[in-house]
Amino acid sequence: MRIAPSSIGLLALMVAGCGQPATEAPASPTPSASAMQKPVAGPERRILAFGDSLFAGLGVGVENSYPAQLEAALRERGLNVRVANAGVSGDTSAAGRQRLAFTLDAQATPPDLVLLELGANDMLRALDPAETRANLSAMLDELRRRGIPVLLMGMRAPPNYGPEYQRAFDAIYADLGNREGVTLAPFWLESIYQRRELFQSDRLHPTTDGLAVLVSATREAVEAALPSKE
Repeated sequence: MRIAPSSIGLLALMVAGCGQPATEAPASPTPSASAMQKPVAGPERRILAFGDSLFAGLGVGVENSYPAQLEAALRERGLNVRVANAGVSGDTSAAGRQRLAFTLDAQATPPDLVLLELGANDMLRALDPAETRANLSAMLDELRRRGIPVLLMGMRAPPNYGPEYQRAFDAIYADLGNREGVTLAPFWLESIYQRRELFQSDRLHPTTDGLAVLVSATREAVEAALPSKE
């Protein structure tokens, strides 16, 4: 997400929530990769991570981005998965709608699954939720025409936008997640949004560690949405 200075406080509310940062103890150290590693097997399956800077890896580098860490986590579980990073910082849902077909056509092989993560920049610019809904709906229509299942990465508006805007924006993901061929990951930042230490200094973009927590929290949803391939 590319954020204007005046917008920083808006998403900061999303990060901070209504209380203080979480005080829970850090998660227990995970076993070493060598202890968890399973042999990668089976036919290769491809995931297209299509979104904004939350996928692009702004501030952490593409090598530490959510798609890169997701690929590594799935391969540690023995899944022969490659995740292509199609995140573009600053993208609104309208910008994503304009480039989706081109991005899909540019893939050497059609993806087996698309992670669709857009809408946060629309909210930060206070765009009409009806526009966001129409754009996301059009992208889902395009993916359905191509027979590609989708994991929709849900977002939510902070309370300072007012209850009417909040209800309209939040309902976009709940409604579209019920479509055929679509799986919803409700508010996919849920696991970190109250943990300020997992955000960069802008309080908008997760750190490398924050993205690792997101991968851990969403990996099973990605795995479940990924169709089998014999």
